Amino acid sequence: MSRIALVDDDRNILTSVSMTLEAEGFEVDTYNDGQSALEAFSRKLPDMAVLDIKMPRMDGMDLLQRLRQKSSMPVIFLTSKDDEIDEVLGLRMGADDYVKKPFSQRLLVERIRALLRRQEAVAGDAVGERDESKVMVRGHLTMDPLRHAVTWKGEDVTLTVTEFLLLQALAQRPGFVKSRDQLMDVAYDDQVYVDDRTIDSHIKRLRKKMRTVDSEFSAIETLYGIGYRYNEE
Repeated sequence: MSRIALVDDDRNILTSVSMTLEAEGFEVDTYNDGQSALEAFSRKLPDMAVLDIKMPRMDGMDLLQRLRQKSSMPVIFLTSKDDEIDEVLGLRMGADDYVKKPFSQRLLVERIRALLRRQEAVAGDAVGERDESKVMVRGHLTMDPLRHAVTWKGEDVTLTVTEFLLLQALAQRPGFVKSRDQLMDVAYDDQVYVDDRTIDSHIKRLRKKMRTVDSEFSAIETLYGIGYRYNEE
């Protein structure tokens, strides 16, 4: 049973969404501000967090930034109805997905399940000893799905679930172009719609992380109007 942390200063949302999630078989912890959630996360991390952006004491952006310093736990943002800036900024800071307010609770449940499935897909179905055949090496890049581990030139790089899946899809066939639609199919459930800027934001975040260990990283190439390509170095 997956444990979901729901962080929002609207008590009506906390009550109604937590009831829906519990009816769907999830365990739910609720917090009405980011500071309370952060203190609880320091003791034990949930399996996923759903964060509102605008909250007292510590908002969702600040909470996400602190979370990403120590965890790649899946995160969904709840954003304002028409605030595209929040959506893009949240994705670039490391959120995996976002849902606009006001939202259908059924949609939120589908997004949560889709993200948990993606997380399981990264690790695969293997149990027990490490399967060396699942480790992928492409030039300076090494990816181990069973451990959700990535290294570049021997340096560890911490990626979110979405970032891992996108990099894996690109690196599996060096030199071949992946369109944004193909990358959406890899990183998102078929029933979940995302637009082009979502993929672009994840790729920018991915590049930024790789450049923290190698300022000259250039293996992910943008082909404007077409998609992205991984070039083995």
